[in-house]
Amino acid sequence: MPENNARFSGRPVYIVDGARTPQLKAKGAPGLFSASDLAMAAGRPLLLRQPFEPSAFDEVILGCVMPGPDEANIARLVALRLGCGQRIPAWTVQRNCASGMQALDAALHDIADGRADLVLAGGTESMSRAPVLFSEAMVAWLAQWSAARDMGARMKALRKLRLAHLAPVIGLLRGLTDPLVGLNMGQTAENLAYRFNITREQMDAFAMASHQRLAAAQDQGRLNEIEALYDSKGNVYAVDDGLRRDTEMARLAKLKPVFDKKFGLVTAGNSAQVTDGAALLILASGEAVKRYQLPVLGRLVDSQWAGVDPAQMGLGPANAMAPLLKRGGYRVDDIDYWEINEAFAVQVLAVLAALKDEKYCREELGWDSAVGEIDQARLNVDGGGVSMGHPVGASGARIVLHLLHVLRQRNARRGIASLCIGGGQGGAMLVERET
Repeated sequence: MPENNARFSGRPVYIVDGARTPQLKAKGAPGLFSASDLAMAAGRPLLLRQPFEPSAFDEVILGCVMPGPDEANIARLVALRLGCGQRIPAWTVQRNCASGMQALDAALHDIADGRADLVLAGGTESMSRAPVLFSEAMVAWLAQWSAARDMGARMKALRKLRLAHLAPVIGLLRGLTDPLVGLNMGQTAENLAYRFNITREQMDAFAMASHQRLAAAQDQGRLNEIEALYDSKGNVYAVDDGLRRDTEMARLAKLKPVFDKKFGLVTAGNSAQVTDGAALLILASGEAVKRYQLPVLGRLVDSQWAGVDPAQMGLGPANAMAPLLKRGGYRVDDIDYWEINEAFAVQVLAVLAALKDEKYCREELGWDSAVGEIDQARLNVDGGGVSMGHPVGASGARIVLHLLHVLRQRNARRGIASLCIGGGQGGAMLVERET
C-alpha cells in the first residue's frame, strides 16, 4: 500500500533553479570525479548565479547510495565546500535509486511545514567508484593476522591464508542484488517481460528511441540544465557521453542477454548505463521567492511513495503515480509530460502496460478501472537512463529538474516524474508551472 494517503498540504513549495553535471559512462576504471566533486561541479555555478549568499540556506539535503570512504555524510561535506558555513545543517538520505527524489521530498515537507524557507537538495553518485571489498573470509584472516603477536603466531596465520580469500567482492554487483529474493535488478526486469509479454523487439525499439531523443535534445540545445565538468588537466566534459548515435535495431538485436543468458531478453543495449553524475535544485517558500526576487521554474505540488514485490520492483512507478492522479483528481491526459526513469526499457514498458491493464489496476492499485494509457510522445521526450545513464543517487533529482525544463520549453503546465526503486518501491512527484 502507498506510504501516504492524505492529500499533501502546507505552504506552497517552489523550485527556483537547478543544475546538473553531464552523466559520464563508467568505463571499467574509477572515474575522474568523486561523488562530492560531482555535487560541487553542479552546485558551484548554481549558487554563483543566485542573488543570496550560500549561508542563506536553512539546510542542505543530498541523496547518495555509495559515498566514498572520505565522504561520510556527503551532504555536510558538500555544504561546507560550497561555502554554506558551519551553522547550516546538512544531511544525507538513501532510498536506493530514488535517493535524489527523497532529498527533494524531505525539503518539500520542511518548507511546507514552515521549518525552512530555502533548501539546497538533490543527489550525487560516482558509480564508477563503487567499492571493491574483501570477502568475509579474508576479513576474518586479517583479524587473525592482526592479533598475532610473535613470529610463530604469524606463521601459523599465514599457513591458513588461501588464494580464494583474495577474490574481490564487487560492491556494485552486490548492491544491485536484492538479498531477500536473491535476484539482481536485471532479473527482476526479466520477470516483468514475462508477466506483460513484452518482446525483445519492443525493448530494443524503446532503447533506440531513447538514444534518438537524447541526440535530438543535444543537437537542439534543450539540455541547458547541464554545467560542464573540468578535470585537473583542463579537459572539458559537457555532454552525456553514453549516447550512441549509431544505435539501430540490427545492432541491438545482436547483443546477448546479460541476466538470463539462456532465455533472457534484457541486454546491455536496452538497460540503463552505469554512470557518474549529480543534480542539485534550490527549493524555496513563497516568502523566500519574494525576499530574494527569485525566478520560479515551477511548484512541487505533491509526492508519493509506494511498495511493491521486490521481485518485480520495476512496477513501482505505476503504484506511486496512480495515487498522485487520484488525489489530484487528474486523468492521464491531464498530465502534459512524464519522466519515468529508464532503469530498463522493459521496466518502463511494463509500467505503461500495468497502468492500462484493468486487472492490475483493480487488484494492485484499488481502482475500479484502468488508470489509462500514457502517450509515449509525451514520455521521456529527451531520452533517459538507457541513453544517458542512471547514477542512482542523482537520477531522482535529475528527472524532476529536467521535467520542469521540458514544461517550460514546451509551454506546458503539469508533469509527473517517477522511478522504480531497488528493494521493491516506487516514488513519484507532481510538478506544475504557471503558463
